[in-house]
Parts: sequence; C-alpha cells; structure tokens
Amino acid sequence: MTSVLQPRECTVTKKPQKSYGFYLRIEKDTAGHLIRNVEKNSPAEKAGLKDGDRVLRVNGVFVDKEEHAQVVDIVKNSGNSVVLLVLDDASYQKAEKEGVNLEELGQKVSTGQQQEQQSPLPMANGATTGVPQPRLCYLVKEEKGYGFSLKTTEGQKGLFIVELSSQGAAAKAGVQDNDRLIEINGKNVENDTHEEVVEKVKKSENHVMFLLSNEETDHYYTSQKMVLSKESASLRLLPLKPRLIEIQKGKNGYGFYLRMEQNTGDHVIKDVDSGSPAAEAGLKDNDILVAVNGEQVDGLDHESVVGKIKQSEAKTTLLVVDKETEAMYKLAQISPFSYYYKAQDPAPAKTEERVELHTEQKMNHKPRICKMVKGPSGFGFSLNMIKNKPGLFISEVQNHGPADAAGVENNNFLVEVNGVNVINESYDKVVTRIQDSGDRLTLLVCSKDAYKYFQGQNIPITVSMADPAHDTSEPPAYTENNQSKPERHSPEPRERASSSSSSQSAASTRADSDNNDDTKL
Repeated sequence: MTSVLQPRECTVTKKPQKSYGFYLRIEKDTAGHLIRNVEKNSPAEKAGLKDGDRVLRVNGVFVDKEEHAQVVDIVKNSGNSVVLLVLDDASYQKAEKEGVNLEELGQKVSTGQQQEQQSPLPMANGATTGVPQPRLCYLVKEEKGYGFSLKTTEGQKGLFIVELSSQGAAAKAGVQDNDRLIEINGKNVENDTHEEVVEKVKKSENHVMFLLSNEETDHYYTSQKMVLSKESASLRLLPLKPRLIEIQKGKNGYGFYLRMEQNTGDHVIKDVDSGSPAAEAGLKDNDILVAVNGEQVDGLDHESVVGKIKQSEAKTTLLVVDKETEAMYKLAQISPFSYYYKAQDPAPAKTEERVELHTEQKMNHKPRICKMVKGPSGFGFSLNMIKNKPGLFISEVQNHGPADAAGVENNNFLVEVNGVNVINESYDKVVTRIQDSGDRLTLLVCSKDAYKYFQGQNIPITVSMADPAHDTSEPPAYTENNQSKPERHSPEPRERASSSSSSQSAASTRADSDNNDDTKL
C-alpha cells in the first residue's frame, strides 16, 4: 500500500543573509506543514521543493505533529543549510486517508540524518518532541513547603533540583529531578549563589515561577549556540490558561462595556449583560483583554481597541485572562499572548497562519552588533525609556561619535549590553552596566519596527540573528563637543482624551469619576 508513497529528501542550501525562497504555512482545514510560494531559481526550487509539499522531517526530526512555530524554529536555527523530508500533496492526502504512519514512512531515507544527531530525541509527557524546550513551572506552596532541595554541581552552571517529593508542590507543577534552575519569577539566577536563590524563593512567599532546563535541553541549546530563555519556553505545564472567546454580535451589540484602566493601561471587560452574546460565549466581568482577532492590544489606546472590535461586523474573537491568570503570567514576566501562539490553534477569525522564513531579510529586521570605544566625552548617546512601558531605546546619537561610528541610530531599541540581555532589566541597572563596561562597549540593538515584529511573533532577539560586527582595536576618528552620558528620559505616553457625555449610540462612551475610558459594545 505504501510503495507508491515516496517521500523526497531535499537539501536546501542558501547563501549567508539570503533566504531559502519559500513560505512554510499551516492552513485552515488542511493538514500538515505546507510548502508554498516557491520562488523561481531559488535554493528551494533548485533543491526540488514544490508548492503543496508537506514537511515530514527537518534535519531528521519528525515534525508533522509539532506546533508550527517549533518547525519554523528548527528551520531558522539550521544556519545556511536544512534537510527537509517532504511528501507531495496527493501522496500526503492518500497517506492520511489510508491511515499510514507518517513517522515510519520514509524513515529509512532519514536514518543517516538521524544518526548524525548527537543526542536522542527528548521525551515530553510520553511523546517524542522535535525540539527540546525549557519549561515554565508555577509552584504553589503547600503546608510542607515546595517539596524539593537545591544543590550545586562542580563544573556546571546553576543550581539543580534534588530530593523531589513525589507528591509535593514542585512535582505537581512539573518539576523533575536534576532539572537546572535558570530563572525565578522572570529573573536569571544561573550566576546566583545557593543562599541568594533560597532567599529569592522565600521572598516569593506562596507562589513562585521557575524556568527550568534538563540535560537534553541544555545539550541541544549549547549545540545550536542558542540562549535558554522564557521566550522559548514551553507553557504547557502552566495551570492557568487564557481563554479564546468567539462572540456573535446580537441586535443590541455584544453586550459588554470595555474600559481602559488609566493606572494600569489594561483593557477590562465590565458590565456583561445577562443573556447577551458576550455572557453566553463565556465573557466575564473584570476579564482583561489580551488580543482582538489575533492581534495583541497591549500598548494600544482605548479607541484603537474599540476600533479593532468594531472591524468585525458579525463576530469578534477575544483572548482574555482573569486576574489570577494575569498575575501568574506577570510573575513569569511574559505576556499571555505567548500562549495564544504556543498552545492554541490559530484564531477562528484567521483562515491561515503563515510564517515567512525570509521576512527578517526582506524587512531588514536583523538586530545589529555595535562595538565602540569610549571617547573623551563618553560613548555619544543617551538612553531613554517610556514610563510603564518595557524596553529602552537610544536617542541623541552624536554625529561622528563612538556610537554613531559603530552603527547605533536614534530610536534603536537596546537588546543586549556586553552580551547580557537587558530587555527586562530596569533603567538604572542598564545604565550601571554601561557605566561599568570601561572604555569598550558592545551593544545589540534593533530598529523600532524590528522590536515590534519580534515581540509580536514571540521570537527572542539574539546575537545569532545579526551580521558579524566590524571590530576595531583602535578608537574611530570622530569629533565630540558635548558630553552625552546615558541619562534618564521618561516621556509620558501621549494623553488619551477621556469621553464626556457625548452621544449615546450603539457604541456609546461614558465618563466615570476615575477618568477611565469606558465604551459599550
């Protein structure tokens, strides 16, 4: 039966900084990871890829049942060459109809590739996974504590979980013996002492969030020269989940108010009408809105969010969390929107999810490594932040100064300082890092558009994405007249006009004494 099903092994090799020349997609009502839009004379076409092919294996790893984002990550992390085992569209549909085991199909073709793997495929919850991931585990303290101990291992970085109680809080949260502790409540602790880590766990009181890795994950990330971080972590073990709610509009609208809390910037669901479409769909008072129709709303003003909801005439799809779930995600210092991509199917409002494997090159989304030597008046730039907003950005780059000569530009977002990721660090800590760097400074920066793109796609920004930096052992030639030491600039977000008693229409707006934006939908 399977003799006519012949998968093809295609080795696609591209030039550095160029694209493979194809799209990898998942499409509604169509199974598998699809090859689409194979560009003429591209490496993909020359390797034999065809439109409609389904990807079964990437570099010998079976990926047909993996999350789409994971498959994309494997391809992106393959450098300039990737081996794809594919099956044409007709054969894939035939295999599905006849119940053919796709993992066994073509296994012989990929045997050589699999033997080159330096470690066996990891197991997660009894199932083989394509890419090992660090894990986020949310521990709730019990009467006897968390149920584990910590130890150091000579020659190895970080602390390790030992003496795990089989029925303790840690085990229930998914912690395993010999897990390596990477972060506590979103903060890296790999270089902390045993006493410092214990103190941080104690300070967290009754709840704590761990980012953990095991031996297989450490080995994989080291071999791929990747950085372990919460951005690449599995969220499957987290006990509280965001809710994806699809609401059909009724004759009187959806039946709820949307309020923007000025003190937090959260978009909060209020006054859900009993028996309304919103109530029947499961929307609840005080739910916090995370996304509308697959688009994140964090940082948007009230009017923009209302506009996104109104764009859908007949229905809208909302991703929401209750306060307890939001608190859990805040403890991990990640957005609940991450769960939308990592653990949920595509939003019903979207007909497909498409990941373009060469977007970064086409849109110039690459971060840049900028190495500089301090001049007579410093490095020649200022560091800025916006109050209550994550991220730091560069301003006042002096013409012909060290930063300018190194390629730093105004409004660049700062990602790393001397190899340390600072996206989630406080302003003062980053300034201290820069001031303590001596006469030489290496920054990883990216444009504002690139920062928004990577954050929106939940892609960690790493130095491996950047082109090699031009390094010089001597200070560049430049002239400085003004000192430009990094200093705090904290411009307020632009004011939002609060509504007074204007017209009461299908989408009416009311003004409360607390000056919150509040719109009926």
